[in-house]
Amino acid sequence: MTGSNASDPRTEMTTPAEAAPAYAMEAQPRRFKRLNLAIFLSALAACVVVSIVGLLAMTVIMLFIGLGSSSGLAAGGDDFGGGALLAAQLSAMNFILFFITIPAAAIVIGFSVGRFPHRRISGVKSYLRWGAIWGAILVGGTTCLFGLFGGPASAAGALICGACIGGLAGTFCGFLFHAIVQPARQLTELDVNVF
Repeated sequence: MTGSNASDPRTEMTTPAEAAPAYAMEAQPRRFKRLNLAIFLSALAACVVVSIVGLLAMTVIMLFIGLGSSSGLAAGGDDFGGGALLAAQLSAMNFILFFITIPAAAIVIGFSVGRFPHRRISGVKSYLRWGAIWGAILVGGTTCLFGLFGGPASAAGALICGACIGGLAGTFCGFLFHAIVQPARQLTELDVNVF
């Protein structure tokens, strides 16, 4: 056995990217169109949809709990229903703090589903799934913090109700982002610019 590596088959192997010339490789878009527009509109829609779903949830919860209970408006009771009502009330008033919620949603969308086109993910299910997950984390986590003031049962109600509201809003935002960017179309179209 000689000490040279010239006959070693491992040193002669090349990857498929090295075997093909650059002009024969698949064209990949360097820049995606409408990405910033989709992030902004999805963040704006997140604020509005959370408010609408929160208002609907507040109406339904108040019908189940009843107007004469100890959990009044803007007060989370020390039970599960009071925490759920608190989460719905906070979600319904989401639009008041738009200067906080819209940038927060834009940052989360930009660093989560906003990176999917660059990773060549074009299926709508991934956008819906991760939009729902991040929506549930943001809204559920925020409402759970306020629900802690009423005790553990109130925090659990606020967490579950807030996560459901955020999940619904996040699913819509993931769908809206995918519809605006259209990653499948942008990933398959060829760039013929020579300049």
